[in-house]
Amino acid sequence: MHDLAGDPPRERTWHAATGVLLGLALGDAMGYPTEFLNTQQITTMFGPWHKMEMPLSAGDVVRVTDDTQMALAVGDALGEVTTNPRGSGGSWAAPQSVAPVQVEAALRRHFVSWLRSPDNNRAPGQTCLDACAGLERGLPLQDATVISSKGCGANMRVAPVALIPGLTPEQRSGIAQLQAALTHGHPTALAASDLTAHAVWLLAHGCALDELLPQLRLHALQSQRKYHAEWLGNLAHKAGAPDPATFIAFGWDECLRALDKLTDALRDPDPDMDPCVAVGAGWIAEEALATALYCFLVVDGDARASIQRGAHSSGDSDSIAALAGAFAGAKHGPRYWLPEWVEVLEYRDRIHDLGRLWD
Repeated sequence: MHDLAGDPPRERTWHAATGVLLGLALGDAMGYPTEFLNTQQITTMFGPWHKMEMPLSAGDVVRVTDDTQMALAVGDALGEVTTNPRGSGGSWAAPQSVAPVQVEAALRRHFVSWLRSPDNNRAPGQTCLDACAGLERGLPLQDATVISSKGCGANMRVAPVALIPGLTPEQRSGIAQLQAALTHGHPTALAASDLTAHAVWLLAHGCALDELLPQLRLHALQSQRKYHAEWLGNLAHKAGAPDPATFIAFGWDECLRALDKLTDALRDPDPDMDPCVAVGAGWIAEEALATALYCFLVVDGDARASIQRGAHSSGDSDSIAALAGAFAGAKHGPRYWLPEWVEVLEYRDRIHDLGRLWD
């Protein structure tokens, strides 16, 4: 497990970044038309889960939701601050130069750009809209964020954080939590985003499926009372917590309970059971992570089956399938995503540009 400790990371020979971003977008697109439907309705419209096809929208395009749009906003922001503009390709910035003030400023710009984009018409969550409006007004993130919200809108977009080579584990956790804190200030939103990014990173660096949950539990336990003040500032104080460690521990405790529920569900796995019944509906951060992991693990990491199982669910289908697709893409790279799906995928060019940058 030395390779998983972050020093040194194993070379990613299977183009994990491209695989993750494609998987996230394809899962999001497959779950887009099934969100808010029950499983009987989904079966009537799209057939059984293992036979689902990618839905085409007007103009033969596979449309995505705000999940992919905001993940790309995170990716574009991080691409700016982690490269030096030399020539057409850029070069890597030294990891120590990736500072919180730079990351926050870039994320703020791209979140506000998403807020005002004419393509921001996919029924985005109110938490993101309200917080991004505050960011646009120049409020400090601790005042702009919705501190009470632990919706899944933060961890469904965090995957790009795990794809940047050269970051230390502390930087990766700090950036994952910061990008969450800009809109979702609840400690569980921060912890679930950190844990989601860690899951993607582990899989992209060769973690075996049977080691994934133990490694995630270890990360949660080691992070349980670690407050990243350099990245979060006085967010804990703004939330009214007695101290920063107590504030963040609440989030990690909820994530650990979600991992417990996931572990119990996998003791007697049933691929044909609605994942939202088995683990949770996924509207909140820790459930979105746990249910997506269930969709990925219950099919033994199969790429296409992971997003089919996530999309054919009675809860937050697009977010669950998007995360399941990110996990599958981290494990396998892009080779198992059907070319006929990718060719008509919305934002395909932006996804490939980011993939090339980090692969």
